[in-house]
Amino acid sequence: MSDTIFLILALLALFGAGTMITVSNTVHSALGFIVTILALSGLYALLSASFLFMVQIIVYAGAVIALLLFVIMFLNIQSSHTPKEPNKYLFMLISAIVMLPIDYLLFRAFYTMTDIENFSITSKDFGTVKMLGLELFRNWLLPFEAISLLLLVSLVGAVVMARKKERS
Repeated sequence: MSDTIFLILALLALFGAGTMITVSNTVHSALGFIVTILALSGLYALLSASFLFMVQIIVYAGAVIALLLFVIMFLNIQSSHTPKEPNKYLFMLISAIVMLPIDYLLFRAFYTMTDIENFSITSKDFGTVKMLGLELFRNWLLPFEAISLLLLVSLVGAVVMARKKERS
Protein backbone atom coordinates (compact mmCIF):
# COMPACT_ATOMS: atom_id res chain seq x y z
CA MET A 1 0.00 0.00 0.00
CA SER A 2 2.77 2.44 0.89
CA ASP A 3 4.51 1.68 -2.42
CA THR A 4 1.35 2.66 -4.31
CA ILE A 5 1.00 5.87 -2.31
CA PHE A 6 4.68 6.62 -2.94
CA LEU A 7 4.26 6.16 -6.69
CA ILE A 8 1.16 8.37 -6.76
CA LEU A 9 2.90 11.13 -4.77
CA ALA A 10 6.06 10.86 -6.90
CA LEU A 11 4.03 11.16 -10.10
CA LEU A 12 2.15 14.14 -8.67
CA ALA A 13 5.45 15.82 -7.78
CA LEU A 14 6.79 15.20 -11.28
CA PHE A 15 3.55 16.45 -12.86
CA GLY A 16 3.63 19.63 -10.75
CA ALA A 17 7.28 20.26 -11.56
CA GLY A 18 6.64 19.69 -15.25
CA THR A 19 3.69 22.05 -15.15
CA MET A 20 5.77 24.65 -13.36
CA ILE A 21 8.42 24.52 -16.10
CA THR A 22 6.30 24.21 -19.22
CA VAL A 23 3.38 26.62 -18.79
CA SER A 24 3.80 30.25 -19.74
CA ASN A 25 1.20 31.70 -17.37
CA THR A 26 2.90 32.60 -14.08
CA VAL A 27 -0.13 31.88 -11.91
CA HIS A 28 -0.48 28.41 -13.45
CA SER A 29 3.22 27.88 -12.83
CA ALA A 30 2.74 28.79 -9.17
CA LEU A 31 -0.15 26.32 -8.95
CA GLY A 32 2.14 23.61 -10.34
CA PHE A 33 4.61 24.56 -7.62
CA ILE A 34 1.87 24.08 -5.01
CA VAL A 35 1.14 20.59 -6.34
CA THR A 36 4.84 19.71 -6.12
CA ILE A 37 5.13 21.02 -2.57
CA LEU A 38 2.03 19.14 -1.41
CA ALA A 39 3.27 15.91 -3.00
CA LEU A 40 6.63 16.34 -1.24
CA SER A 41 4.85 16.85 2.05
CA GLY A 42 3.04 13.55 1.45
CA LEU A 43 6.41 11.89 0.90
CA TYR A 44 7.58 13.29 4.25
CA ALA A 45 4.48 11.78 5.84
CA LEU A 46 5.39 8.40 4.33
CA LEU A 47 8.80 8.69 6.00
CA SER A 48 7.06 9.27 9.37
CA ALA A 49 8.52 12.78 9.56
CA SER A 50 5.42 14.46 10.93
CA PHE A 51 7.14 17.76 11.75
CA LEU A 52 8.60 18.13 8.25
CA PHE A 53 5.21 17.15 6.82
CA MET A 54 3.42 19.92 8.71
CA VAL A 55 6.14 22.54 8.11
CA GLN A 56 6.08 21.77 4.38
CA ILE A 57 2.33 22.37 4.25
CA ILE A 58 2.09 25.35 6.59
CA VAL A 59 5.24 27.27 5.66
CA TYR A 60 5.77 26.43 2.00
CA ALA A 61 2.33 25.62 0.63
CA GLY A 62 0.75 28.28 2.82
CA ALA A 63 3.02 31.24 3.41
CA VAL A 64 5.60 31.08 0.62
CA ILE A 65 3.09 30.36 -2.13
CA ALA A 66 0.75 33.06 -0.83
CA LEU A 67 3.66 35.52 -0.92
CA LEU A 68 4.66 34.33 -4.40
CA LEU A 69 1.14 34.74 -5.75
CA PHE A 70 0.90 38.16 -4.09
CA VAL A 71 4.11 39.28 -5.80
CA ILE A 72 2.93 37.88 -9.15
CA MET A 73 -0.37 39.75 -8.87
CA PHE A 74 1.31 42.88 -7.51
CA LEU A 75 3.71 43.05 -10.45
CA ASN A 76 0.85 42.24 -12.86
CA ILE A 77 2.99 40.03 -15.06
CA GLN A 78 1.37 39.54 -18.46
CA SER A 79 2.30 36.97 -21.09
CA SER A 80 3.65 39.82 -23.23
CA HIS A 81 6.15 40.69 -20.46
CA THR A 82 7.70 37.22 -20.37
CA PRO A 83 10.56 36.34 -22.71
CA LYS A 84 9.79 34.35 -25.84
CA GLU A 85 11.31 30.88 -25.72
CA PRO A 86 10.83 29.33 -29.16
CA ASN A 87 13.12 26.33 -28.52
CA LYS A 88 12.07 25.61 -24.94
CA TYR A 89 10.78 22.10 -25.59
CA LEU A 90 13.80 21.21 -27.71
CA PHE A 91 16.12 22.22 -24.87
CA MET A 92 14.04 20.16 -22.42
CA LEU A 93 14.32 17.13 -24.68
CA ILE A 94 18.08 17.56 -25.07
CA SER A 95 18.44 17.92 -21.29
CA ALA A 96 16.44 14.74 -20.72
CA ILE A 97 18.63 12.87 -23.22
CA VAL A 98 21.79 14.15 -21.54
CA MET A 99 20.48 12.94 -18.17
CA LEU A 100 19.70 9.39 -19.40
CA PRO A 101 23.21 7.95 -18.76
CA ILE A 102 23.25 9.41 -15.25
CA ASP A 103 19.78 7.99 -14.58
CA TYR A 104 20.93 4.60 -15.85
CA LEU A 105 23.92 4.62 -13.49
CA LEU A 106 21.74 5.56 -10.51
CA PHE A 107 19.18 2.85 -11.23
CA ARG A 108 21.92 0.29 -11.80
CA ALA A 109 23.60 1.21 -8.51
CA PHE A 110 20.29 0.96 -6.67
CA TYR A 111 19.35 -2.45 -8.07
CA THR A 112 22.79 -3.96 -7.47
CA MET A 113 22.89 -3.04 -3.79
CA THR A 114 23.65 -5.97 -1.53
CA ASP A 115 21.89 -6.75 1.73
CA ILE A 116 18.75 -4.86 0.70
CA GLU A 117 16.66 -6.58 3.40
CA ASN A 118 18.60 -4.89 6.21
CA PHE A 119 18.72 -1.54 4.47
CA SER A 120 17.01 1.27 6.35
CA ILE A 121 16.27 4.59 4.70
CA THR A 122 15.81 6.60 7.86
CA SER A 123 16.97 6.47 11.43
CA LYS A 124 14.58 6.04 14.34
CA ASP A 125 14.45 9.75 15.19
CA PHE A 126 14.31 11.02 11.60
CA GLY A 127 12.12 14.09 11.18
CA THR A 128 11.83 14.98 14.84
CA VAL A 129 12.09 18.61 15.84
CA LYS A 130 15.23 18.00 17.90
CA MET A 131 17.15 16.23 15.15
CA LEU A 132 16.07 18.73 12.52
CA GLY A 133 17.14 21.67 14.70
CA LEU A 134 20.48 20.08 15.55
CA GLU A 135 21.24 19.30 11.91
CA LEU A 136 20.09 22.70 10.67
CA PHE A 137 21.92 24.86 13.18
CA ARG A 138 25.07 22.76 13.55
CA ASN A 139 25.88 21.86 9.97
CA TRP A 140 23.78 24.18 7.80
CA LEU A 141 23.69 27.51 9.63
CA LEU A 142 25.59 29.56 7.03
CA PRO A 143 23.56 28.32 4.02
CA PHE A 144 20.35 28.79 6.03
CA GLU A 145 21.20 32.43 6.73
CA ALA A 146 22.43 33.01 3.17
CA ILE A 147 19.12 31.80 1.74
CA SER A 148 17.18 34.01 4.14
CA LEU A 149 19.19 37.03 2.93
CA LEU A 150 18.66 36.00 -0.70
CA LEU A 151 14.90 35.82 -0.17
CA LEU A 152 14.89 39.22 1.54
CA VAL A 153 16.88 40.84 -1.28
CA SER A 154 14.61 39.31 -3.95
CA LEU A 155 11.51 40.59 -2.15
CA VAL A 156 12.95 44.11 -1.87
CA GLY A 157 13.99 43.95 -5.53
CA ALA A 158 10.46 43.01 -6.61
CA VAL A 159 8.99 45.94 -4.67
CA VAL A 160 11.56 48.36 -6.15
CA MET A 161 10.81 47.12 -9.67
CA ALA A 162 7.08 47.52 -9.11
CA ARG A 163 7.53 51.09 -7.86
CA LYS A 164 9.64 52.01 -10.90
CA LYS A 165 6.81 50.87 -13.17
CA GLU A 166 4.32 53.02 -11.24
CA ARG A 167 6.43 56.16 -11.71
CA SER A 168 6.93 55.61 -15.45
